[in-house]
Parts: sequence; C-alpha cells; structure tokens
Amino acid sequence: MKSTNELTANVSSVPSEPKRVARGLSGKTKYRLETAFWWFLSISIFVGIWELCWYVGWADPLLMPPPHIFLSDLPEQFKFFDRGNIIGTDQTGASFLGVLSVLLWTTMRVVAGLGIGFLLGVATGLLSRYNRFFGNLSLPLVTLLAPISPVAWLPVAIFLFGIGNTPAIFMVFVAVYFIITLATLNQIDNVPISYIHVARIMGATRRQIYTRVILPSILPGLFMTLRLNLFAAWMVVLIAEAVGVGSGLGQIVMLARNTFNSSLVFFSMTLIGLLGFMLDQLLRIMQKRLLWWLDQEGHK
Repeated sequence: MKSTNELTANVSSVPSEPKRVARGLSGKTKYRLETAFWWFLSISIFVGIWELCWYVGWADPLLMPPPHIFLSDLPEQFKFFDRGNIIGTDQTGASFLGVLSVLLWTTMRVVAGLGIGFLLGVATGLLSRYNRFFGNLSLPLVTLLAPISPVAWLPVAIFLFGIGNTPAIFMVFVAVYFIITLATLNQIDNVPISYIHVARIMGATRRQIYTRVILPSILPGLFMTLRLNLFAAWMVVLIAEAVGVGSGLGQIVMLARNTFNSSLVFFSMTLIGLLGFMLDQLLRIMQKRLLWWLDQEGHK
C-alpha cells in the first residue's frame, strides 16, 4: 500500500507537464519579441543618426536625403517603376502595381539562379567524388573558372542569350554554382569517417552511403553557404538588370544614377534591403523544414 507522501508526490506531478509546455511557449515568444526589439533598436539608431546629420547640416539633402525626405512622397517614387508609363496613369494604385511587378521580376531572377546553381553545384560535387573519372575530368575546369568574377561573364551571357531574363539568371547561376561545387567537395571530405564505417558495417551500399549518410551530413553547411551567397547574387542581378536585361531594380538604380535622383537611389536601396532580408528569412524557413533531422540550434 502506498504511503501518503508517495500519493502526494504522484498527484503533484500530474500538472507539471502543462507548466513545462507553457514555459516553453512563453520562452519562444520572449525570444521573438527580444529579436524584434533589437532589430527595431538597431535600425532606429541608424535612422536617427542619419536624420541628426541632416538636421545639423552635415548631410546634404541633395546628395544624401534622409528617410523622411525620400519616403515622404511615395507616389512620386512609384512612377519611376512604371515602364515608360505603359500603364498610362499617375494613380497611386497603378504605380504601386508597377513597383510590385519590378520587385517580382527581380526576385524571380535571383531565386531561379540560386536554385539552379545550388542543385547543379551539389550534383557536380557529389558526382565528382562518387565517380573518379567524372571528377578527374570536371574538377580542373571548375577550379579554373571559379576565380572569374561573375561580372566578367556579362558579355558572354549577352552573346549567348541576348537581352532578357536569361542573362540575369545565368549570371546569378555562375555566382553560385562554382562556390557551391567547391563547398560540396570540402563538406564531403570533412564527413566523419566513423559515419561511413558504421554504414558499411550495417551493409549499406556505396550509393546508399552517399544518399543516406554523406548527403544529409553536408546539407546543413551547404545551406549556410547558399544563404551567404544570396547577398552576392543580389549584387550580380542588379548589374545584369542594369545592362543586359533592361528591367528590374537594377534598371531603376541606373535610371536614378543617370538622372542624379538621390531620393530614388536610396528608395531603391531600401527595397533591395527589404527583399534581401525576406529572401534570407525564407531560406531559413526552408532550411528548418527540409533539414528536419536537426534541432533549432543546428545540432544533429
């Protein structure tokens, strides 16, 4: 027969699990609020210093207009995003649709180039280690072309694909492909040998070792490399749009430079920063969903 102390302990232990869940949820919410607070504080300090420099006369509003100037008349900024005023109206709604169209086209080019470069880069790296003949044949060419700046590929892209979306996608692909290929090779070489030994002891074939041991081990590092190269992809696509596409945010930045419109320059930079941030957050979400065997801290 159980003692009174044992019964009391059992009864008191029943509601402890909901309390732990509640503490976990509040901790997650607290972390999100704290992150949002530091983001807001960091941006506010930057904007405040910029506005202060304008207020005391250190920043020329013609060269470096503060946010309250280049964001004060959004319809005036929006009209530059209408492709030759094709829409045929100066209404704010129509101009806003022009902005969305430009942002969507630029984002599409970045995402397409990143996706193609990532998939082919991982495939090239895996196949180079899986098949020695393919590796001996392809790696010298990869290491020779990797140091070439993606900007240097712009004339080649125009010669091959003409003017349009394809040159911009191709340049983003070039900016990502060689780095992902070399990173894949490095990640494969750094997979712990004990993983492979255990797989062999359990009877795994060579193909199973690559698909079920090596590939899951290298994907976390490759996703981090992809996120870092997202910012390089933005630089490349803006150059391609300014020269080889004729549309997109790159063309808007070039238009602002040619017309000496500093307000449009900083407004475009704001849009680029926001788009880059949102794409990085999207990659973080994809990483958590696809790499389901990792916890939130990235541990196995």
